[in-house]
Amino acid sequence: MGRSFFERLTGAVRLDEDSQEMASSPAKAQSSKANIFDENAEEEAHLTVDVYQTPTEIIIKTMCPGVRQDELDVLITRDSVTIRGKRVDERTVHEDDYFHRELYWGSFARQINLPEEVDVDNAEAIEKHGLLTLHLPKLDKNRQAKLKVKGS
Repeated sequence: MGRSFFERLTGAVRLDEDSQEMASSPAKAQSSKANIFDENAEEEAHLTVDVYQTPTEIIIKTMCPGVRQDELDVLITRDSVTIRGKRVDERTVHEDDYFHRELYWGSFARQINLPEEVDVDNAEAIEKHGLLTLHLPKLDKNRQAKLKVKGS
């Protein structure tokens, strides 16, 4: 399993998975931490999400502060959602002038398999103060419609 966005952001490691790798190869573990903030790294950070339901919809919430709306893509199918984006560092400070750097800059993505099918056409995405909230109306599988039969 890949590292979570938080783990990439902070450099944290899971003791159950990564401690054995670090013990067997400290250099390998250190090099994987160094690549977290490398802009040229091809791997995307893993976005953390909250997913819950109400009687009529599935709600997904995630934090995307510092991401412009044109740098954020939300792709929805009836049974999954993919959120992909990029945080761009404007590079106004020379690298040698930093004392400490923790902010994550670069690409991130997350695909969520939904527990129920949703109505793609009536889905809604709202971003406010860096919080992205997706409202995904559930499909009512018990709903019936009567069709009129047309003659030729």
